[in-house]
Amino acid sequence: MTEINEAEALKRMEAFCASAEHCRTEVTDKLLRWGLPYDTANRIVDRLEQDKFIDEERYCNAFIRDKFRLAKWGKQKIDQALRLKKIDPYTYRPLLNRIDPQEYHATLQALLDAKRRSIRTGSDYERNGKLMRFALSRGFAADDIRQCIDLPDENESLD
Repeated sequence: MTEINEAEALKRMEAFCASAEHCRTEVTDKLLRWGLPYDTANRIVDRLEQDKFIDEERYCNAFIRDKFRLAKWGKQKIDQALRLKKIDPYTYRPLLNRIDPQEYHATLQALLDAKRRSIRTGSDYERNGKLMRFALSRGFAADDIRQCIDLPDENESLD
């Protein structure tokens, strides 16, 4: 690859960030893959943030909305994905808590209903176990899943 200077990298990153939302980590990683020194990459990212090409809160809002509505991810999986992108929890947790509880429950119920139709097993115990594992892998909380598949709460079963 040809050598890229700071001005050219800034121009390319402006176009990259204008086409879709990207977080600071994604842009920094891309600049480092291009072979730019770390301090140069940080200067470019700081400039992009200053010019509002990068906005972590705007990115988190779009990420949460897309992963919940389109990919049908639960809050735990979204939280983990944003942590992997090194985004401050104080930025995204309030946005994550804005998900409408009724919509969250309806999404989980629809996922479980669709999965229930595809499961071929004889016993309710096996079916519920498969449903539980499926929903946990999608990032939903165990209590929410139990409520949707009508399982008794763990604390209730100990009585």
